[in-house]
Amino acid sequence: MKPQLTELWSAVTCHRFLCFGDSSPKQGRVQRPDGEHWGQHLRPPATSRLRKARPSPRTPKPVVTAFQCLALSFALWFISACDLQAAEATATFDTANKLYEERQFAEAAATYEQILASGQASPALYFNLGNARFKSGKIGPAILAFHRAAQLTPRDPDVRANLQFARNQVEGPTLRPTRLQRALGTLSLNEWAGLSGAGLWLTFGLLAATQFRPAWKAALRNVTVATGSATLLVAVGLSFALWNRGSANLAVVTAGAVTVHNGPLEESQSAFSAHDGAELQVLDRKDDWLQVSDGTRRAGWLKRSEVALIGL
Repeated sequence: MKPQLTELWSAVTCHRFLCFGDSSPKQGRVQRPDGEHWGQHLRPPATSRLRKARPSPRTPKPVVTAFQCLALSFALWFISACDLQAAEATATFDTANKLYEERQFAEAAATYEQILASGQASPALYFNLGNARFKSGKIGPAILAFHRAAQLTPRDPDVRANLQFARNQVEGPTLRPTRLQRALGTLSLNEWAGLSGAGLWLTFGLLAATQFRPAWKAALRNVTVATGSATLLVAVGLSFALWNRGSANLAVVTAGAVTVHNGPLEESQSAFSAHDGAELQVLDRKDDWLQVSDGTRRAGWLKRSEVALIGL
């Protein structure tokens, strides 16, 4: 037993002795203040008679209800299930990495996809999946995986380099990100949201300080205006980032070379062709068809199954 626990138990034991021990006085004569005994014929004053002390009432022990036991059991089961699932995902991830090292790229990609199907996702998982797909000759699915890794870690140099390398292998026209999109892509959605929330709370805190301390109003005026303006700009950036990523308005061709039609029908004439890995702007949707553009003012319709939306 640790020293601090021993001291604590000693204190608790002493407390119990003081509260619930035998508190009755010893039998014997009551002495006078001067140390002499009272006489045989004199009784002590009534106020000096000692009575047996009543034991202090014990504090009732808390009762553990069945609901508390059930909640605790569920929490322990949930934690155990999460640990088991994480351990299984780690083992599967190691297996996929081993397959990749053995140059079994298709099998490695399939194993990485099993982890994604189980609900596990991480930048490393998408990055490795993109490499395995690219080595398997699937440029479109590789670009999709690199895009999703970049959404989680937008400033990772390896992810950005591999994404750009895979884009360079695409044949034909493809949508290129603008400077604004590249600027917005330097932060993830969680980072944009965190900055917006922090700026908002800081602005409210400064306004509250000026209300409670009117003497600070002149000193904090410029700081409050600057903080509010910066928060507004970050909020605008968050809005554009949500529109650019969360609205799922970007797609990548994953079915090889596909034909883009003039209308949402198989019988419609061909408008243009898009190759594997081409990134397209989604303009409209109708049933199982998507209206897309390749960034060259050409638009047309293709099947939903021939592309994959980049947004997570």
